[in-house]
Amino acid sequence: MGRLTKSMTRLGVAAALMLSTGASVAAGGLLGLDHRLAYDNSGIWKRSYQTGLLGLMIIGEVGGGLWEGGETRLGKTLWQSVDASVLAGGSALVLKDVFTRERPNTTADPNKFFSGGSNQSFPSGEVAAVSAIVTPFIMEYGGDNKSVYLLEALPLYDAIARMKVRGHWQSDVLAGFALGTGAGYLAHTRESPFILNLLPNSVMVGYHKSW
Repeated sequence: MGRLTKSMTRLGVAAALMLSTGASVAAGGLLGLDHRLAYDNSGIWKRSYQTGLLGLMIIGEVGGGLWEGGETRLGKTLWQSVDASVLAGGSALVLKDVFTRERPNTTADPNKFFSGGSNQSFPSGEVAAVSAIVTPFIMEYGGDNKSVYLLEALPLYDAIARMKVRGHWQSDVLAGFALGTGAGYLAHTRESPFILNLLPNSVMVGYHKSW
């Protein structure tokens, strides 16, 4: 629990400092700090960079898991990340359909929940997925090398970027952080990764050993 507490504390402090900056346009929402940021889809905040980051992370965890297998420390951690990202992503989709919150690109009012239709702002599925992927690595290797905690910069970047392009409110991304970190913690507590157990036994060994 110590590593999880440190991770959540650092995420919480950084998020509170970085996500509450800027002039409030229509403060409110779940935490009273939801407001639209000035729209910015340029430079490092470009939407294509956001999707590219998540795509590379998913390819990395799945590809690395298949290559490494589940018998090594690294391979097991990779498959825990796969479990976590699937759990976080699936949970986010369910919650989006429940809350049907309008995104800041369609309204300046952060209190518009249960609007129905295709409104799916809460929580942020992308931030949840990125957080879920990095959490097992932070919990597994953070005690050995403190620099591993720098992985937390990835969900922080994605959270800010999602708000910059008005895809999410502050409480959306904070909920995504919590959801992804929780999923990563649960996945890390499993001795045997769930999805790995559903695959052929050859995957447990890893393709690099087969070749």
